[in-house]
Parts: sequence; C-alpha cells; structure tokens
Amino acid sequence: MEARDGSDRGDARAYDRYLAAMDAAMRVKIAVTAAHLPAAGTVADMGMGSGTGSDALAALYPRLEVVGVDLDPEMVERARQRFDRPNLRFVMGDIAEPVFDAESLDGVFDSSVIHHVTSFGGYDHDAARRACAAQAAQLRAGGTLVIRDFVAPEEGERAVILALPADDGDDSDDPARCSTARLFERFAGEFRSLHNAPGFPTERLEDAPDGWRRYRLSERHAAEFLLRKDYRTDWVKEAREEYTYFTARGFAEVFEELGLRLLACTPIRNPWIVRNRFEGRFRWEGAGGAFLEPPATHVIVAGEKVAAGAGVRFRRRPCGPVGYLELEGWRDGETGQVLDLVRRPERTLDVLPFFLDEDGDPLVLARTSYPRPVLLAGGPALDGSLPPAYVAEPIVLREGAGPLGTAVEDGLARLAHIPPESLRAFHAGTVTYPSPGGVLEEVRSVLVELRGDAPLLRDAPAGSSGFATPGRIRALDARQLLRAAQVGALPDARLELHAYQLFATLGVSPGPWIGEVIALEGADDPGPPPTPLAELLARPPRRRFARTEARAGFLEVHAETFEELDAKGRRLATQDLEYVTPGPLSLRTLACALLRQVGVEVRMAVDDDDRPASQCFDGNSQLLVAPAWRLPHDLPSPTPARAWVRARLEEEHGLRLGQAWELGGRYHPTPGLTPEVVHPLAFEVLAAPEDDRLAWVPLAELAARASDLRDGHLRLVALRAAHALDLLR
Repeated sequence: MEARDGSDRGDARAYDRYLAAMDAAMRVKIAVTAAHLPAAGTVADMGMGSGTGSDALAALYPRLEVVGVDLDPEMVERARQRFDRPNLRFVMGDIAEPVFDAESLDGVFDSSVIHHVTSFGGYDHDAARRACAAQAAQLRAGGTLVIRDFVAPEEGERAVILALPADDGDDSDDPARCSTARLFERFAGEFRSLHNAPGFPTERLEDAPDGWRRYRLSERHAAEFLLRKDYRTDWVKEAREEYTYFTARGFAEVFEELGLRLLACTPIRNPWIVRNRFEGRFRWEGAGGAFLEPPATHVIVAGEKVAAGAGVRFRRRPCGPVGYLELEGWRDGETGQVLDLVRRPERTLDVLPFFLDEDGDPLVLARTSYPRPVLLAGGPALDGSLPPAYVAEPIVLREGAGPLGTAVEDGLARLAHIPPESLRAFHAGTVTYPSPGGVLEEVRSVLVELRGDAPLLRDAPAGSSGFATPGRIRALDARQLLRAAQVGALPDARLELHAYQLFATLGVSPGPWIGEVIALEGADDPGPPPTPLAELLARPPRRRFARTEARAGFLEVHAETFEELDAKGRRLATQDLEYVTPGPLSLRTLACALLRQVGVEVRMAVDDDDRPASQCFDGNSQLLVAPAWRLPHDLPSPTPARAWVRARLEEEHGLRLGQAWELGGRYHPTPGLTPEVVHPLAFEVLAAPEDDRLAWVPLAELAARASDLRDGHLRLVALRAAHALDLLR
C-alpha cells in the first residue's frame, strides 16, 4: 500500500497480511464487530478460549484496550504467554457474572460462548438472559454488546421430515465411521446428555427410494443435529451441549428488555458450510413437502446500551397523509407503459468527514444509532434478518439553494460539532440514484478531510432527528466498515459506497475481501465482444418519458405514526412519516453482478435502460443499470428467490449460468423513504448470445470509473465484485 506521496506504508501492508493470514471464520468473527464496537475504549472478549480472537481485535484496533476473559486459568495463562501487545491483556472470569466494574466497558463481544452458559447450567435458557444482563450492566451508556452464536429456528417446534444417507458409513455406534443416519439415531438418544432425561422424540418413517432414512421430528432438534453432524472427533462432548437457546426474535426481545437498542439481528448461513456440509448431505421439508432453507449456522446480534429513559424501540400505527411524498406518473413514449415515481421535496447531500491515523489509514465519521423506523415496515429480509430501527449512515444534509461549501460547513458544525477551521480540504464525491426504479432521489456526496485526529465519539445535537434519540457521531475504521458490509453487519449502502470512493480518492487499497469467495471457471466461448465503458457513457442522449395524470398502481405511499419508546414502554417522542412500497410485489430486491471470465479478463453485464428518475434529474432518460428484480411475495427465502432470478436471466437474456454467490450482505438503498432491502448476488455466465441488449464491460473499467455510474445498485455490485476478485488494488 502506498500513500499519496508514494511512500510505502509498511504497517498498513502488515495489517492486510495479518488479516489475510487468519482463517475465514476468524476474519468473519472480527468483521462483525466493525460497525458496532467503538474505535477507542475498553472492550471485553468474553470466553476468549485460546485468545486468538482477542489478539486479532487488538491488532486491528490499536486504539482499543482489549481484555480477553476466560473461566479456565490455564487458558488465560497460555494466552498471556503467547500474545503480547500493549493494548491486550487477559483475565480470569465467569462471563455470566460481573467481571468488571459496572459501567466500565465500551464494548463486549461474545463469540460462540453464551450457549456454554446454558448447556453447562442445567440447559436453562434464562441463564443466557441473566448472562446478557450481567454483561450489559458492565457497559457504559453508548457501549455495545455484540453476540455471535447459534440461533434457534423461529418455528422450532413445528414438525419436519429429515432424510439422511445411510450409505456413507457403517451401522455401528462409532462416530468416527458410522453413517450420518446412524449418527443421528445415536444423537436422538444422547442429546443434552448432562440432563437427567437426555434425547428427544423422533419417528422413523419409510426409507426414501434411494435408501436414505427418513425421520419425523421437530425443526429445532433437526437443526441441532445438522449443525454438529460433522464434529465427530469430540462427539461425546458435542452431544452434551445444546446449541440453540433463543430465536432471532428472542434475542431481539431480550436486548430490548435489558435496555439495549437493537442495531443488528442477522441470521447467517456460512457459505462454506452450506456448500461443503449441507448441500447434498441431507434433505428436509416442512408440512406437505414445504421447502425449508438450511438452518442458520449462527446469528449476529448487536445492541447499544442507552441511558435510563432513552429510546430503545418503536411502536407503529397508521395515520392520515402527511403530504411529504408525491406520487406521479410518467408514460413511456415508445411502449405506452405508465410508470409510477415517488418524489421527495428536498435534495440529499451525504457528507463523509475523514482523517488519517498515524499509520496513514483512513477513519470516517458516521452518524450511528440514528433512528430510521421506516425500515420496520419491511419485516424480515430473505435471510431472516430483522430490520434495524437505528442505523449507521453518512451525515445527511438536506441541500438548499445556497453554495455547497457553506452548507457543508454549517451542517458539520451543527450536526457533528466540527468547526470550519478543522476542515482541511473537500474532495469530489459522486452523484447516485439509490433506487431509481421508483424513487425520485438524487444523492450528492462530498468527502471532507479533517485536520489531525477528529473526536472519536460525540453525541449529535438534541432534536436533530425528530425523535428523542439524535444519534451519535462515531469514528469508524474505513476498511473494517467495508468488511462489516461484506458479512451482513452494515446494511447502509450509501456509507459503503462513500467508503469505496474514499479509497479511490486516496489511492490506497481497501484491503482483502472477506465475503464469500467467487471462483470463476471461465466462459465456454468468447461470446459478445467487450464494450468499453467510455463508449456506453458517450452514447447519444434520449428522452422517452412524459408526465401523465395516469397512475400505474404499482407504487403505494403509506403514512404511519411512529412512537419512540424506552425500555419500560414509555413514549418519548412521536413523528408521522411517509414511505413507499411496491404494492403488487414484496419489499425484497435481488441485484445481480453477471460475470464472465474470458481469458484473463473478467467482464460484467450492464443494461442500458431508461428511467423517468434519470430524465427528471439530468434531462435524459438513459441510465446504465444492473439487472435487478423486486421479488414476488411468495418467495420468502434465499433459495427459491435465487432460482426465480436465475430463470428470469435465462428466459429474458438467453444466458447460460453457472455458479452463484452471495455478493456481501444485504443493504437498504434509501432507509428514509422505503423499507426496501436489496440482496446482491453474483452469477457466472458461461454463455451469452450476441444479440442481447446487455453490454459486457471489463469489470476493472467499471471499478476504476465507478463514480460515473449513477445507479446505486450497479455501482455497489460492480465495486463488490471487483473487490471480491482483487481488482481494486
């Protein structure tokens, strides 16, 4: 990595090498903390085991004092001998009891340890609640509790049919060599073996035609087996433990009861485990043969401790029109089709202040814990994630008629307590249409370089959000911010896009990609020739739309009263808000990066489309977009949604597709206007017709000129794909 002056930053290169040397599981564990733990202060890594995770946190967050905690004195002593950093220490303690003084910590991280509290405490699920309460009591107001652990299925007691192979081993009781079916039969009798009545009820059904054995049991017990069926070396120990104790909603309820403001609650299906331990290794189905997703491999839950009487959650109810959003119709002059468009009255300006630390690495100031209750109207995402009501986002200004520089100066002074004399320089940002298919919103951005170190944490001014909670201005490591987005821990798309722009402006690497690995096999034939991005950007302008009084009936504007409540349910503030939804379809969208590798070059499909939003802003309707679809209501989970989009791509574009990958975590394109949630995917295209309307642009060109891409979905999937394929260095 080089600085802008060309000098080598050895420490930054070591940082990237250190992260790349971690195993994938450890990289993900550390990344989930990035959007939620503070940039400075004291953080406890509870149940740290070998201490490797504590050491990783200390290495990647040099401003943090990291304290590894474990009940085993031998593990604590070994960790002390093995790891030596000035910001790292280890102590002995029970994570379910107070280890530190009350209100002395800025963060607590539990990675796969809370289930030990319940398993070795009589399988008492309330023990997990008490452990969370003890840890929350040790947090200062503004501190965060982050839990990464197993999660129970939401409808865990419903009956499922589980089919398992009986021919992948023998019929003995030896876990090292018995078949998966025989191992399950043993597990059904010894699960929770520390209990006085171990095991669980199961019914063996008629075997499947292929010889696999079939069983009827509860979904939770089936998940318990599937999550551990490959851990055969320590099988007796594994059978003692109960992995699942709370559902995702259960976690959310516990956090809110403890006065923790829920920032994230995301079930995760580890892609490696799904591909290597689930696919083709079992079959299960619900009542009547209903499709079931593989069980979530773990959950990420993050909550912020707030002062007594501060806002924790929201209550919703319908209200009359507010008059903020305007619904209008635009007719396509070529097809006659009418398209709905929702207009907001102000223009949006995103401001991203940043500064460089002593190693030259960028930190950004973001608005965290900012109330966005509109997202609650969306319900769970495809992956089962619960929508956050408080988010991390850029510092957002409503752009008026005055000059931009003055507006930014005034806004930073008012919202972030940053005086004009602290501003070193402005850097050009981008223009983005976050969701141009139906929302008339243009977001301009500006990167603001600060003089010296900026404050790492400040409260936003009271009243700046319209609710009792104004949010906080917090410094976030820009690389860790991107990694959080790659593993589903940062759902704000604009903050991520601005971070990518910052790295491009500084001319430094964003670091290794830690999301699902994309391994392209290569196209079967060269297919359509590549189209230079410059050629697409220089295409003749066109105007296809005219205003009309007609409406398509596709978009709907809703109005609701949102009441902010404290942990005791007392109302703190009330605000009427409007938001938009696609009436006939769901609030879930799939955006696709279609990738072809021809020789050594990777190309990505770009659709030259027309949108009335584009015509409203720059006078012309043409807009380069990524293929994306709002999903029907009857596609509630990832697998059928992915299959549906695959069919659309094959039918509408004549593509022959290979493997598909998650392209980082889900995101909300415009959380102040719509609860829409977008799930990005990458597909390998093995063959494409010559006469399709898709243009195939070298991915390196798209990444290098990402600021010229105005469709937010296109820019984000192009940057993530380029990052995953190591084209941003």
